[in-house]
Amino acid sequence: MGFCERVRRECDGIWEASFRHPFVEALADGTLDEDVFRFYVLQDAYYLSHFAKVQALGAVKAQDLLTTQSFARHAEATCSAELALHEEFFTMLGVTPEEHAAFRPAPTAYAYTSHMYRAAIEGDLADVLAALLPCYWLYWEIGERLKGAEPGHPVYDKWIATYGSEWFGELVNEQIGRMNRLAEELPEERILELAERFRKSSIYELSFWEMAWTKEQWETPEMEGAK
Repeated sequence: MGFCERVRRECDGIWEASFRHPFVEALADGTLDEDVFRFYVLQDAYYLSHFAKVQALGAVKAQDLLTTQSFARHAEATCSAELALHEEFFTMLGVTPEEHAAFRPAPTAYAYTSHMYRAAIEGDLADVLAALLPCYWLYWEIGERLKGAEPGHPVYDKWIATYGSEWFGELVNEQIGRMNRLAEELPEERILELAERFRKSSIYELSFWEMAWTKEQWETPEMEGAK
């Protein structure tokens, strides 16, 4: 069993919780509140800006030029394709430049990006990819599962079409293959370290849906009352 098959099985319950999360289900049937998706898009744009930077750090940690080139290409694809998609969503959802400029990441978005940077700073290329891979892979599986969905909303239709696309699937499969090769012949202790990075990112992916669903804030009602 390859590394990716192993960690995917170990995290199956976490991923199934993502597939069944109310945010994902409401997006699929078109009942998701636009304000909730608006909140999600702003947080996701922040997350992806850092995702691209961690991909670039992966390019620095690569041991050969072909892998450096590949990670640089992935970083460029995130910047040009996915962030352009969010700019389109900003327009469709009426997000103003002033609103974007005043944006603050929610706790989960901030923690997730911090987790990725920690993997990149502490570890090697395998650590970087183990932390990045759940974002790629989970979104692709969601896109595949929702291909038959008909939200009837232009933004949600576009989101599903993007993550269920052949182009995105090729990027995901490239990184799955690379992760398996990086993990080959590593000792079990090292495999467990990489699996833990993958597991934490999987949990953060689930938390990201909940963050958007609840419009998570830094201040809780109790904290506000204590001011």
